[in-house]
Amino acid sequence: MRKLSMDELNRKSVDQFKDSEKIPVVVILENVRSAYNVGSVFRTADAFLLESIYLCGYTAFPPHKEIRKTALGAEETVAWKHFKEIQEAIKELRNKGYRIFAVEQTEESIKLHEFKNVGKTAVIFGNEVSGVDQSTIALTDGCIEIPQLGMKHSLNIAVAAGVVLWDMVKNNLVK
Repeated sequence: MRKLSMDELNRKSVDQFKDSEKIPVVVILENVRSAYNVGSVFRTADAFLLESIYLCGYTAFPPHKEIRKTALGAEETVAWKHFKEIQEAIKELRNKGYRIFAVEQTEESIKLHEFKNVGKTAVIFGNEVSGVDQSTIALTDGCIEIPQLGMKHSLNIAVAAGVVLWDMVKNNLVK
């Protein structure tokens, strides 16, 4: 078995990426402390050809050295917006017809493997320590939970984003 060369991967140029039809998923980051985590989410959003990223509260936004380090250029391809208040981001997305879900463990959260995203969906990932604010959860259509079987019941935000977003992309690919 031979590893593919960079040329064989048929990667899109920045212009090709921007002109491509996107998966109708918007990532919302609420008060994410680590710019490295933000950069990782940019890279994941690029890999999965997602619509955009909304950066809310004190979440870092480009241009930023630490974002650039982990995004590896994805901050130049993925559309993004910054909002001081997450309520503004949610209002804008609702007006555009998006359903809004927080990735959080709640009394009524939907297990990721049982979640069916149909159409335009936004997913909120919260702070590395405190998660998605309760006041934000109250504004959503529900919560999605990643089932976890071990002692720890939390994942790094960049890992959680990769798991959830791949599941959403996979579901869009196999319609």
